[in-house]
Amino acid sequence: MLQNQVVIIGAGASGLMCAIESAKRGRQVLVVDHANKAGKKILMSGGGRCNFTNYDVSAEHYLSHNQHFCKSALSRFTQWDFIAMVQDYQIPYHERSHGQLFCNDSAKDILKMLLSECEKYQVKIALKVSVNDIAVKASGGYHLNTTLGEIQCESLVVSTGGLSIPKMGATPFGYKVAEQFGLQVKPTRAGLVPFTLDSNDKEIFSTLSGIAVDAVVNIDGTSFRENLLFTHRGLSGPVVLQISSYWQAGQAVHVDFLPDINVRGALSLAVDAHPQQSAKKFLTQWLPKRLISVLLSENIANKQVKSLSLADVKVMEACVHAWEVIPSGTEGYRTAEVTLGGVDCDELSSKTFEAKKAAGLYFVGEVVDVTGWLGGYNFQWAWASGWCAGQYV
Repeated sequence: MLQNQVVIIGAGASGLMCAIESAKRGRQVLVVDHANKAGKKILMSGGGRCNFTNYDVSAEHYLSHNQHFCKSALSRFTQWDFIAMVQDYQIPYHERSHGQLFCNDSAKDILKMLLSECEKYQVKIALKVSVNDIAVKASGGYHLNTTLGEIQCESLVVSTGGLSIPKMGATPFGYKVAEQFGLQVKPTRAGLVPFTLDSNDKEIFSTLSGIAVDAVVNIDGTSFRENLLFTHRGLSGPVVLQISSYWQAGQAVHVDFLPDINVRGALSLAVDAHPQQSAKKFLTQWLPKRLISVLLSENIANKQVKSLSLADVKVMEACVHAWEVIPSGTEGYRTAEVTLGGVDCDELSSKTFEAKKAAGLYFVGEVVDVTGWLGGYNFQWAWASGWCAGQYV
């Protein structure tokens, strides 16, 4: 029988951070994970460079049924606290667009830092371990039946992540534990994920595969601006991943391909300067020819700008500034970066992350119903929630 004061299920970002913090307090900590490596998603994130946080972090960057829940953790362990850790380990990093911070060299640097901290504070990590059963001990605490043997602990932390990228070992384990102990779980779905198109639209847009354009994408008043990428299956790119978390099946997605240009105003100038120029040629100042051919009918595309009627101009405006498409779905968990939904925040303490209905049971990271935007926000949630729970477990 293995006796530990704290057992953490899941050796990802939030689990490792929680382990470090609880061990700093002198707690005896064991982390178990069914994977053969700790921090697998850390290693693959950001194209192998790990977008570990963002200079600009606030509750507005997160989706949850309880928008206030994340505020406490994000204010107690901030992006600046994690950046300080990175600097202490002399990990070189750089800023990309929108305040996103990436390692200069490799995501391995972040994982190595976390594992070094675990070693420093004598955290035990056991990999390739499956948890078969969890029971409450009569004297308090928890009894785990695992492939490592029987394990007992005072505090149990579930940091098993969501359902995204099943090939990396994602499972619904954490949600099942929550349900076992009577906690509500908000419905889950794929977030930060490409859109797929129906067969008709796919055929129309198949010639655009590989084209990327700066665009504003809008769903019911929520909008983002970034690159939009046409793929052989549908739409992707950072702006699509961002808006996908707000999309519900059947909703239309509106795209402005020229957010900085007023097409009608630019056309009136073109009529004076180049009256015989075709509408298609006019738009090639800003958009790829292949995209224009798909957006505009040949009838309008080939007309000289001086010959365009008011109706033609309105059609052009709609095609360029308010293009509408209804995705058939998303690529799903297979390629999703995060899972929306999860353990209901109202079931947990926002200060300690302990379950209100089960003393000594904690949930941190992606398994909780808090989902960040693309750009380092989900890692910051992992660090913050893990750090906060680590002060109490």
